Amino acid sequence: MPLSIIYARSQNYCIGRNGDLPWDLPDEFAHFTRTTTGGAVIMGRKTYQDHNSYLSGRVNIVVSRNSYLTLAPKVLRASSLVQAVAIAARERGEIFVIGGSGLLTEAFPGATTAYETVVHADIEGDTFVTPFDFSSWRTEQLEEHPVDDRHAHGFAIYRHVRDAGDQQ
Repeated sequence: MPLSIIYARSQNYCIGRNGDLPWDLPDEFAHFTRTTTGGAVIMGRKTYQDHNSYLSGRVNIVVSRNSYLTLAPKVLRASSLVQAVAIAARERGEIFVIGGSGLLTEAFPGATTAYETVVHADIEGDTFVTPFDFSSWRTEQLEEHPVDDRHAHGFAIYRHVRDAGDQQ
C-alpha cells in the first residue's frame, strides 16, 4: 500500500511553535484539505492535540502508546506507525502521515510520495523537521503562491515521487 507524507515547513525547517502552526496560510491549508480528503491521515499525539478534533472526510488515526488518551468520536488509535498503516490499508484512499516531526521521519523511508510546502521565510519555532533527501526523487512544483492580503508569507508546494526501486 503506497504511503505519503504531507507537511509544510519554513526555509529553516520549522514546522511548529507552541503546539501550533507558526503561520496562517489559508490557501496552503486548502491544499492540505483537498489533498488528504478521501484518504487516511496518520498523526502523532501532539499533532492531534493541536486541533483535538476529527478531520472530516478522512479516516483519522492517532499514533500513541497511551491507551487512555481521550480521542474525539471516530478518531482511531494505533500504538505504532506500522499498526496505523495496517489500519489505514483496510480503508479506502491514499494514506498520509501528517506529523509530527518524529512520525514524518519514521515514515520517510517507506513513503512513495511527499507533499512538501516550503514557506518562503525563516520562522522562529520549537519544532523542526529533518531535511529529507529528495535528490533521487522526481519533483514537480504544484504551486507558487505570493504574499498577498491573506498570506503574510509566500510559499511553494511540491510533490516528490520516489521511483519504485528507490524505497528503503
